Amino acid sequence: MKKIFTIMVLAALTLASCTEKPEEQPAESESVTKQVIGKWITTLINGDTLTCNEKIVYTFESETQGYISASLSDYSNDHPKWTNHTPSTVTMNDKKITMSGYLDKTTSFEAELVVVSISSTEMVTDSKYSIYHNGTLQSVNSGTVLWSRVTKDYSSDILGLWEGHVSSEEGSEYDDGEPHRWEYLENGDYIYYQLDQDSNWDANVNDMAMYFVDGNLLCTRWKNTGEEQEHREWWEIASIANGEMNWTALRRRKDGTTYTATFSMTRVQQ
Repeated sequence: MKKIFTIMVLAALTLASCTEKPEEQPAESESVTKQVIGKWITTLINGDTLTCNEKIVYTFESETQGYISASLSDYSNDHPKWTNHTPSTVTMNDKKITMSGYLDKTTSFEAELVVVSISSTEMVTDSKYSIYHNGTLQSVNSGTVLWSRVTKDYSSDILGLWEGHVSSEEGSEYDDGEPHRWEYLENGDYIYYQLDQDSNWDANVNDMAMYFVDGNLLCTRWKNTGEEQEHREWWEIASIANGEMNWTALRRRKDGTTYTATFSMTRVQQ
């Protein structure tokens, strides 16, 4: 059920946040409209805490326009799995926010969000999500969503060449304990480097390597040379400053328990 509801959230483009309740609830719709403008990320849906790979970033650029970003690889093939700054139409009326748009050429969505409470950092909405295929209603779902405002966008700060490694006991299923390098390019591609037998950095290891950063959410996807399977990984950027970058990610083990992974990187001068 949780996975199904996560699908609806992607289709509806809603976002959530922390476990604490917002500190204030505005009485006037004008106050709601002004405070909603900005960038938000999901962390809680119907009381369930979201792991990093389930998170979505939504940006309200104005009262009429917005976009979403997410990388969800565990839902129906009827929906796109890579949503990088996908545009949507926004309507704000009193405390009701309606969002609509296309996930692909045949799949559209409409979301109705009623703001229950909002502060400068957090928001709670009662939400209804509808998905359409070629104009025909396919599914409807509803629930309570908590949002957290994102105040920093690292999409420009990440550009360049970095060297790093997992800095927590548990971190990445792809970690081999060795340092590696990543070069993030402006076009959304990245170059992955590993050391060869002569201790030289070898970049010829991926047939495809893509990423996006929206706010603090970093999503990557790649295919290793000679493989058909696509791989994905998700991190939240905790900080980028003074030539250092730190990542964090809440992850879930196969037994259902969660843990927090961390990753540390330093900028490589070119």
